[in-house]
Amino acid sequence: MTEQDRVHANGRTPSLEDAFGRPSGVDSSFAPGRPRTSPPPPPPAPPAPQLRREYGRPAGLDRPFNPPPGVLRDPTPQPESPWWKPDAAADPWRDAGSAASLGGPPDFGDGRAPAAPDEPLGPVETGRRRWRLRDLTVTAALVLLLAGLLTGISGGVVGYLAASRIAPALLDPDAELAEVSPPVNRPPGSIADIAERVLPTVVSIEVTVSGGASGTGSGVVIGGDGYVITNNHVISQAAGGRSTIRVLYSDGSAADARIAGRDPKTDLAVIKVDKPGLKVATLGDSGSLAVGDPVIAVGSPLGLAGTVTSGIVSALNRPVRLSREGGNSGSDTNAVINAIQTDAPINPGNSGGALVDGSGALVGINSAIATLSSGSGQSGSIGLGFAIPIDEARDIAQQLIRTGRAKHATLGVVARSVTDTVRNGVEVTSVAAGSAAAEAGLRKGDVILRVGQDLVAGADDLVAKIRSRSPGEKVELTYVPVNTSRSKKVTVTLKSD
Repeated sequence: MTEQDRVHANGRTPSLEDAFGRPSGVDSSFAPGRPRTSPPPPPPAPPAPQLRREYGRPAGLDRPFNPPPGVLRDPTPQPESPWWKPDAAADPWRDAGSAASLGGPPDFGDGRAPAAPDEPLGPVETGRRRWRLRDLTVTAALVLLLAGLLTGISGGVVGYLAASRIAPALLDPDAELAEVSPPVNRPPGSIADIAERVLPTVVSIEVTVSGGASGTGSGVVIGGDGYVITNNHVISQAAGGRSTIRVLYSDGSAADARIAGRDPKTDLAVIKVDKPGLKVATLGDSGSLAVGDPVIAVGSPLGLAGTVTSGIVSALNRPVRLSREGGNSGSDTNAVINAIQTDAPINPGNSGGALVDGSGALVGINSAIATLSSGSGQSGSIGLGFAIPIDEARDIAQQLIRTGRAKHATLGVVARSVTDTVRNGVEVTSVAAGSAAAEAGLRKGDVILRVGQDLVAGADDLVAKIRSRSPGEKVELTYVPVNTSRSKKVTVTLKSD
């Protein structure tokens, strides 16, 4: 038989048989001595009945994790959890009712050997459960609510009983406060007594000028016919045009007033109102005042009518120049007063008001205050107020009531303040012809040291001392003639301006 015949007979060629054929001496598919695999383990037994009762899915549930019947549930649809996938129901680790596919019977950690599949188990320790509000049933919620109400009611009853027992120690239903003590005694001469007598004599003054400008101040009734004394700078804007002056009394009534006369050189003025029955101030004696005497200021500071402040006389015969006093740019006041200085608080609006002594008598007309500079150009009291002495104001007011104008004593010199480091004085820079100084022989360059027995501190002091006297009055001057060093005295008869 040829080689070709053998190929056709066996269905393979010698070369393929050599490559893939069974080795010589092997008559089966696998060589002897091959490793044997162990048979597969039997399927695990189903869970014990007790485990099924404890952990298995209750009958009739449509989902593995449905809550027990009766649990309060939120009907709001919940968004799908990213931890739950479509195949979760088939996952044995997520289905408590599925048969275990790995491992042996459970080990409860009590040291006992695992029970046989069909051996019944003892009671299973399920552990403590963490309750949540949505796990409560309606019945449980009602029980808790009722318990809370009962707790609140019992707490209130206990608190009431405790309070009723403690109350007698804190409260006394029969308590009565002590009777009010007798009224405070305000003897004559007390500030309250003086204020009661003086307040009806002091008025508030309001000035309104065409164009909208206005001002306020105070005044004192000095005549039963309706005459009120005040400062010139309070009413000076109403003197030259269409304006109104309105007076407000302590009883709340008001009336219009007219200017009877005014004196820019002493900053005094008198106005008249038509109102019968006015209470008139008692005029005192400013010459009898002493430093330290009690005084009371009454007026309308800052528009506050009927304000009373008290203090003492801080100084006497204080020369004070009143030029456009009170920040009134429309005033023609240009005065130098021999003032009473007081620490009784005086503020803008007190101008023209009363300064009374310890008996309630009028001893000065409040006119100026010393202030610290400020951005507004006007600041409150710093304890330095000045009043025109009533001895000078009485004479000026009487002249204004009688004639509408006032005359003043004058020396007839122009002077400036000087000092030689030992004493102060006033150097005469010019003498008016025919004046009192010229008739007494005073010349340019003379230095005046005293007026009467009073030292002259400066030029304003000389003006104040001369104006406080009357025309025709004789006064002794002590001076040092020019180009000499020895002082001399001369008597001068003052003339009227």
